[in-house]
Amino acid sequence: MVSERELLQSVPTQLWIGGPVDATGGGTFEVHNPATGEVLTHVADATPADAVRALDAAAVAQADWAATSARERGEILRAVFEAITARAEEFALLMTLEMGKALPESRNEVRYGAEFFRWFSEEAVRVHGRYLHAPSGTGRIMVHKQPVGPCLAITPWNFPLAMGTRKIGPALAAGCTMIVKPASATPLTMLLLAQLCSEAGLPHGVLSVITTSRSGAVTQPLLDDPRLRKLTFTGSTEVGKKLVAMSAHGLLRTSMELGGNAPFVVFDDADIDAAVQGAMLAKLRNGGEACTAANRFHVQSGVLEEFTTKFVETMSSTVTLGPGTDPGTTLGPLISEDQLNIVSELVEDAVSGGAQVQLGGKAPGGPGWFYPATVLTEVPPHARILREEVFGPVAPIVGFETEAEGLAAANDTEFGLVSYVYTRDLDRALRVAEGLESGMVGVNRGVISDPAAPFGGVKASGFGREGGIEGIEEYLSTKYIALT
Repeated sequence: MVSERELLQSVPTQLWIGGPVDATGGGTFEVHNPATGEVLTHVADATPADAVRALDAAAVAQADWAATSARERGEILRAVFEAITARAEEFALLMTLEMGKALPESRNEVRYGAEFFRWFSEEAVRVHGRYLHAPSGTGRIMVHKQPVGPCLAITPWNFPLAMGTRKIGPALAAGCTMIVKPASATPLTMLLLAQLCSEAGLPHGVLSVITTSRSGAVTQPLLDDPRLRKLTFTGSTEVGKKLVAMSAHGLLRTSMELGGNAPFVVFDDADIDAAVQGAMLAKLRNGGEACTAANRFHVQSGVLEEFTTKFVETMSSTVTLGPGTDPGTTLGPLISEDQLNIVSELVEDAVSGGAQVQLGGKAPGGPGWFYPATVLTEVPPHARILREEVFGPVAPIVGFETEAEGLAAANDTEFGLVSYVYTRDLDRALRVAEGLESGMVGVNRGVISDPAAPFGGVKASGFGREGGIEGIEEYLSTKYIALT
């Protein structure tokens, strides 16, 4: 196993535009370790000129990459998958250092993130059009799929590898070039991935990574440039709305994977032990810093006490808070001091309104940005924690009486990314799943993400899908050719 120092020294810290290059002017910014607050390293701080330089490279490479055979594109993606897998421990450690999550969580992300390259390496050769005679008998219709062209991907900090691979994989498989702007808090994983892609034979200019502390200023010239044809973003709804407005001028194809407020609904007839285990997964995956994390727990009155007791007991006995690199840690720090303050404020608001703290509820203090696993009961309906995305290890529990009330409570949000339902009744499971206003539903499952399934939401959680056979369609345009 490589040491932390050796790993950090091996990771590129320059921009990646056909290889490592300095930012214009030589500017850099700091990357911090959330477990200590200390500086890990400095990376290049791109300027608007650097963004244009990356688009220049993408535009030059686009025609040749689109003309590269689907089989060859797929083989390169497969080679990257194998390279990530071979260096899984390095990727896991790097993510833990810059994002904070416990090493087991990082290892899971490496497996999940790498799988997008394997999945889309296989989808590259399955892009289909169609050919048919016109019903009128006056000619023939040919439908052809083509890459949309150069793309910009803006990725968040919570999954430093997977949020990039599930955009890069389908884009490259479809024949598009791509520029990735990772979050300034977690740029290192994406820079290492770019290096691996180059080593696997990806041509210069097909994938660029621009790291910057000034996201708006750097992405603006890209969105204004007619050579860019696609924007894909994962992040907050607030920022997503702004990006959609900014992209309207160029009529860009857009995919928006935005915020969530996932309900976890437990009915009286559920297997409570299974529901508790599912709740642990749905709440604490990635330390709660996930758009798919269960944000509020709606439990039918007949099992409310049993579920709450078992959930608190399980969480208190199995969760260990500490630095993500420690062998016994299962819950690492939050990403930043700002995020720690937000989570603390949401809990304090709920408690001031009458919520009862059953576990946790207060940051331990000291170095690093830690917050303990927390369970709240008797949460008032007006509490902010039921309306806002928590992005932390906090579980507010509220009761309901009837199925209709539970469904209404679950849908009482502007968001619609994912919902979770626990019941033994198949009819109820299907009925509720169809009635939930979300793009994804987990039935008796606490983790639903899968590279082979379409990921995405409705309402304020965005539009477009990533993964599955649908994922590559986001990077393809449809051309109709009329034949005699």
